[in-house]
Amino acid sequence: MLAQRTTPIVAIATAPGRGAVGIVRLSGLQLAPLVQALCGRALTPRQATLLPFLDAEGRLIDQGLALFFPAPHSYTGEDVLELQVHGGAVLLQLLLARCLQVGQGVGLRLAEPGEFTQRAFLNDKLDLAQAEAVADLIDASTEAAARSAGRSLKGEFSAQVQGLRERLVRLRMLVEATLDFPEEEIDFLQQADAIGQLRELRDALARLLDSARQGALLRDGLRVVLAGQPNVGKSSLLNALAGAELAIVTPVPGTTRDRISQTLQIEGVPLHVTDTAGLRHDSDDEVERIGIERSWESIADADSVLFLHDLTRLGQSDYEAAESRIAALLPAAARVLHVYTKLDLARAPADLPDDAVRLSARTGEGLPALRQALLQRAGWHATPDGVFIARARHVHALQRTGEHLRQALTLTDGAALELLAEELRLAHDALGEITGAFTPDDLLGEIFSRFCIGK
Repeated sequence: MLAQRTTPIVAIATAPGRGAVGIVRLSGLQLAPLVQALCGRALTPRQATLLPFLDAEGRLIDQGLALFFPAPHSYTGEDVLELQVHGGAVLLQLLLARCLQVGQGVGLRLAEPGEFTQRAFLNDKLDLAQAEAVADLIDASTEAAARSAGRSLKGEFSAQVQGLRERLVRLRMLVEATLDFPEEEIDFLQQADAIGQLRELRDALARLLDSARQGALLRDGLRVVLAGQPNVGKSSLLNALAGAELAIVTPVPGTTRDRISQTLQIEGVPLHVTDTAGLRHDSDDEVERIGIERSWESIADADSVLFLHDLTRLGQSDYEAAESRIAALLPAAARVLHVYTKLDLARAPADLPDDAVRLSARTGEGLPALRQALLQRAGWHATPDGVFIARARHVHALQRTGEHLRQALTLTDGAALELLAEELRLAHDALGEITGAFTPDDLLGEIFSRFCIGK
């Protein structure tokens, strides 16, 4: 895709389906001849013009608005033409086909996913973190995620990353000066308190990493699986959390045969909850057995597993034996939260684990405590208004930066300044991957291929 960046591109920029307005967007160098051919006249920059759009035989396709944004004052940094017509799928395809027909002579082609935003990045209209925030803003599943993506798009995250990079540059200059002038009596590192600067930089990075983890959680959410024996209240709990009757609830064991998923939110954090078939090893029903296998697959992929226990059956030998078998197969304890259900029908014993949650899906008692326990397990401790959106790759880049800074702190005794300089360089490069200052082309292709067509 990078090799084709000089050819003009076109795409439908609105979502498929019927709508009041549909947009066809073009971007490229020197689009003025295409503007003249499609619109029949030159356009005043950044001013909407009402005019008819005609096909090759002069027949009316539709009447709509045309807006022309000359380079570099456009989204992509190139000439951009937007044609706005009524939002019918056939109508937009006719207009798109007309654009391609008119643009044959200059090599106009259909845009690939994310190519408009990729050109904005390549033309320095956005850095890479801001470009990713465009897609995150479109894909946001909660209001908090949308607002956080907006902050990243404005550059709040990038500004903090750039601030750290500038501090790293100053440190690198000190180290390089010491390496270049070893005969000088002045100890550049000691006089400039390089160790102190490095520690402050490490602490600032730790704060940014914590914020990025919060942003990644706000973007990706938490995958939660409800697990347990049949009739412990999994479906009832899903309905209670969702506030709607999503799953069928009956006293018949094995009612839930397959996974039922629903995305909820707690304090703006998306929660992807999956209700699974009851876990047991002695089912004679083939369909139920398949459902149980899928339950274990969901458990293996979960960020957090709610292991539900029925308070009304505690102490029953067959029930307790099955509980032990299931517990032995569950993931590490850090991913399992024990939830004791049917609190309205039975009193919870005093010897339950300290972090266990007691609740009644019927009355709602204990649901707030469960929500807070899930947020705590996920590591959420921020307010959405102060969070910028982030991705897993941002978190990984910051973690690598932190590791290089930790290594650098072990090399500040002056005996291995070349190694210290190298660790600072690697930390600087890792930070640059976030904003695209240091990013391989294959990573760019992977990032922008996930965007929607027309953006």
